[in-house]
Amino acid sequence: MAKKLFIRTYGCQMNVYDSARMADVLAPLGYAATLQVEEADMVILNTCHIREHAEEKVFSELGRLRLLKQAKAGRGGLIIAVAGCVAQAEGEEILARAPYVDIVLGPQTYHRLPEMVAQASRAGRQVLETDFPAEPKFDHLPPPRAHGPAAFLSVQEGCDKFCSFCVVPYTRGAEYSRPVAAVLAEAASLAGAGVCEITLLGQNVNGYHGEGPDGRGWGLGRLIGAIADLPGIERIRYTTSHPRDVSDDLIAAHRDIPQLMPFLHLPVQSGADAVLARMNRQHTAADYRRLIDRLRAAQPDLALSSDFIVGFPGESDADFASTLALIEDVGFAQAYSFKYSPRPGTPAAAMGEQIAESRKDERLAALQELIGRQAVAFNQGCVGRQFDVLLDRPGRHPGQLIGRSPYMQSVFVTAPETLLNTVQRLQVVAANPNSLAARLLEPRLLEHLACA
Repeated sequence: MAKKLFIRTYGCQMNVYDSARMADVLAPLGYAATLQVEEADMVILNTCHIREHAEEKVFSELGRLRLLKQAKAGRGGLIIAVAGCVAQAEGEEILARAPYVDIVLGPQTYHRLPEMVAQASRAGRQVLETDFPAEPKFDHLPPPRAHGPAAFLSVQEGCDKFCSFCVVPYTRGAEYSRPVAAVLAEAASLAGAGVCEITLLGQNVNGYHGEGPDGRGWGLGRLIGAIADLPGIERIRYTTSHPRDVSDDLIAAHRDIPQLMPFLHLPVQSGADAVLARMNRQHTAADYRRLIDRLRAAQPDLALSSDFIVGFPGESDADFASTLALIEDVGFAQAYSFKYSPRPGTPAAAMGEQIAESRKDERLAALQELIGRQAVAFNQGCVGRQFDVLLDRPGRHPGQLIGRSPYMQSVFVTAPETLLNTVQRLQVVAANPNSLAARLLEPRLLEHLACA
């Protein structure tokens, strides 16, 4: 009888990818996915350490799982595992505070999950695996399984930038780029399974420098070109990038490769040079503006997204005004914005001039109001335009399908269910604050679609 696996994923797309790969690793043991935690024989919490109170949220969830484990004690039991960045940073504390947890594993060790499960179930002991192994985990993972027309593909992990607010270098380790051959093999496998849109992932994805067939390092732009040449790949995205690592080749890829979507998430964090210096971002606001000018010169249709942190230690009113000015100058289709919260062990947590929460709240509201206006204006500017949209899920209403535009907006359209998981030409007829409504133009024949 198949065992049931429930995975709760927190945080970034990298964690979404990791969760899918953990399911792949456990499938040979007989574990099949379930959406109902009450049915599970094993539960994995794949955690994120970036957001405030991350640890408290994990322990709160573990408290609920403890009750479920007690209820299932006489019915085969329940294995509880904590994975991801909180596990990497707080592994021993998790086992001490929650002794009913069976497995704690970091982001670099989940390829060893089968043996961890064996140790936990047969030996009846807690397992802690938070080392950074000498051999990359990707060398030991099975081929990925496709679950629709779009898929994530991790090409790079870790970060060497050491931004003063960020825990990633400590939880994910140093930058590592997968070899080109391994990436292309995984992309080809996904395409062969019906995937037509691939999103390349990395903590610092445009810092990719994987070894090519010629023994030399390839940049992300060259890698994207090689993936675009694979049969069946119609759409390519990548995230998340650092302004320091936007190369000439990557800019040229936005100009020359039609499969590369005209959308770029490029975090700037602040528009004030003094704040950027304290963040150790290693670029200035002027550097960012010049980079955007070059990208838009190469791809005039490019839409931009970014991350912003307000209330960083020492941020003055003038600094915050500089951030608003940068947003006005650049113009964003969307953005993610957060109040600064200290992450234990990072340099920023020990800085003086911490900003009052009330001031952070005021600044965040002002920034989000500006970003919101820009997003609405961008959506309204799409009305009347025609886009190729990947229709990848049914809508809430009968006869409705939902897809993503080239710019990552959700697009709703009345269309037959037979067009699910296909790329269709749509015309936008209305704009909402967070989505677009469209009408279907001439349907593309299914036999001509790589992702059908």
